[in-house]
Amino acid sequence: MTEFLTTPQGRRLAFDRSAGKGPGIVFLGGFRSDMEGSKARFLHGWAQAQGRAFLRFDYSGHGQSPGAFADGCIGDWASDASAVIEALTSGPQILVGSSMGGWIALLLARAMPDRVAGLVGIAAAPDFTEVTWAEELTDAQRAEVAATGRTTMASGYADSPYVFTAKLFEDGTRNRVLAAPLSLPFPTRFLQGTADADVLPQVALRLLDHATGPDIRLTLVKDADHRFSTPDCLDLIARTIEDALERA
Repeated sequence: MTEFLTTPQGRRLAFDRSAGKGPGIVFLGGFRSDMEGSKARFLHGWAQAQGRAFLRFDYSGHGQSPGAFADGCIGDWASDASAVIEALTSGPQILVGSSMGGWIALLLARAMPDRVAGLVGIAAAPDFTEVTWAEELTDAQRAEVAATGRTTMASGYADSPYVFTAKLFEDGTRNRVLAAPLSLPFPTRFLQGTADADVLPQVALRLLDHATGPDIRLTLVKDADHRFSTPDCLDLIARTIEDALERA
């Protein structure tokens, strides 16, 4: 059942949770995705079957949470995630971050390590705004951002184009996780498809090389794409969470 939480910043966030044993699982969705996505719903059902506490939510401007998507940025959405974890969970959690949610999970690991029992990144996209700015925008689009504060890019996941703002790029630079030491002192698992055209496998390899910790592993899945939502991929996510829980 969808409920709402008002954060210390005054943003109203939609969430759905179920009670159960800890460590609980917190699902962190991707850029312009929401808590009704296939991975979030599958994992919620799986956690309930395991008797495990579970929380999924919509960042501000996403899904059922009010606000304009284009007004948000990585720092805002990381603050949203921190607020729901602090208010709605107890004790250390297993963070499961998909795409941009993987970046946010890494920011939370840096900001509140005492609340993280383990981390699972699914096609994690740390610092993706840097790549978008430098490699994906045209010169004309970068000029448009400078002149108007925003540009748009076609999306393969939504009917309307994605809006990228100057605020998003500037805030993304402030919140980079690959530009400074990244300690992950808990079970950490990264899952990556080799056919992912949005977050290339090289990103996962760079993240694996950059992060430090006693128990970090990367699993590459041949021919899996960015959605990582086939039955086999969903089963692998669940088994990977189980592995992190056993080692937490």
